[in-house]
Amino acid sequence: MAVAVGLSTGSVYPEPTSAGFSRAAELGYDGVEVMVQTELASQNPDAIKAYSDRYRMPVLAVHSPCLLVTSTVWSTDPLVKLARSIDMAEKVGARTVVTHPPFVWQRAAAASFTESVAELQSRTDVVIAVENMFPLKVAGALVNGYRPHWDPVSAGHAHYTLDLSHTATSGIDTWDMYRRMGSRLSHLHLTDGSGSTKDEHLVPGRGAQPCARILQSMVADGFSGSVVVEISTRTVSAAQRVVDVRESLEFARRYLGPGPGRG
Repeated sequence: MAVAVGLSTGSVYPEPTSAGFSRAAELGYDGVEVMVQTELASQNPDAIKAYSDRYRMPVLAVHSPCLLVTSTVWSTDPLVKLARSIDMAEKVGARTVVTHPPFVWQRAAAASFTESVAELQSRTDVVIAVENMFPLKVAGALVNGYRPHWDPVSAGHAHYTLDLSHTATSGIDTWDMYRRMGSRLSHLHLTDGSGSTKDEHLVPGRGAQPCARILQSMVADGFSGSVVVEISTRTVSAAQRVVDVRESLEFARRYLGPGPGRG
């Protein structure tokens, strides 16, 4: 089965969400992942549906507003944010919602996160894919800033997102995490990292992660989810952003093969 390759709208930040759709269409991506941000259009299902229709780009996934910069988007409660993300996904036809484990200071959500995700999953056909994170640096020390943990696999969720920048930042064995996720791996954030404690989100192939091996193994293992390019281009020129987004797609197709409907 051909694997769809999408572009995260966060990959074109600081350009707007609409630019993620237009760039994906221009370069030949199969769809987009909408990163819900402070930009109002990214929070509006009607606006997202209009972009999808205009550029003929399906929404493959919705990324819940889990970042510090989006701490007050939709709510301060991660579970409310997740429920709103599922609602958006259902309205725009997205198959997947990506969410992070709660931060340790989000105590109410952290106390019931695993059970709450399972309960929400029982009420929707949208796949809720919990993403692996990484230790946070506090006063020079690395600490677990997430609950139950930045490594969500032991929580036993039904579905996971594997992020290859986060595996680099956490310093873990990426291949081991891939194998531990197993058939519950439903979504991949294709990116890279050098092993720095900074979450780099490099173009795949520019870091030290086994990106090519992971993609080839996903094909061999019959992966049926989506691969989404999630890179950081916020510090580069507009021209270089296009280069980076194009190179990321070319990398994905080199190791995944042709996409749906492509020869």
